[in-house]
Amino acid sequence: MSSLVSIRGLRKSYQRGAERLEVLHGIDLEIPEGDFVALMGPSGSGKSTLLNLIGGLDTPSGGEIEIAGRRIDTLSAGQLSTWRSDNVGFVFQFYNLMPTLNAQKNVELPLLLTRLNAAQRARNASIALQLVGLADRAKHKPNELSGGQQQRVAIARAIVSDPTLLICDEPTGDLDRQSAEEILGLLQTLNREHGKTIVMVTHDPKAADHARRTVHLDKGVLVDEPAFAH
Repeated sequence: MSSLVSIRGLRKSYQRGAERLEVLHGIDLEIPEGDFVALMGPSGSGKSTLLNLIGGLDTPSGGEIEIAGRRIDTLSAGQLSTWRSDNVGFVFQFYNLMPTLNAQKNVELPLLLTRLNAAQRARNASIALQLVGLADRAKHKPNELSGGQQQRVAIARAIVSDPTLLICDEPTGDLDRQSAEEILGLLQTLNREHGKTIVMVTHDPKAADHARRTVHLDKGVLVDEPAFAH
């Protein structure tokens, strides 16, 4: 199985006044195509920073990120934006749905950046909603949906462009246990049956159990057997 994501010597630091804050210290990581990886670690370990770098939401201070054979660490802001819209779907803890739009129109939003016409956008959004089990809620607005249903709409929006990579930042962090289990089961289905490569940040060991493997971070480095794991 070939690597979809290859990370070599990845570093990230931020300037905070006169102080330079080092967040990631030379990360090396390979993520094969079709993998489902959970990123775990204590608060401040660099999980979300690493996720943002893989998803092209941020740029590294050093090192290389190669995804599907393309170096994204060398792209300009404009090139990175285009690359993200073509290759990455994002799912966040808070669903970030447009409250004035129904589920169908929320899912169509990423397609407005494509050359698809209105009929094609509607068809693709309907297929995505069907995949997440919400075909019968297409005309409902977010305030008419439960938290779990809103997250399903957010996942449909993330996959509607058929991205290479699905990036999930605490996707169950705002859900009750039953809704969380349903969302994690859906992510497993997208991974196993639809071949989506998924990278998920979570603080929840039960959520991490749904992934194929878990990668632990502590103080900006990868660790094998972290003291914080139970």
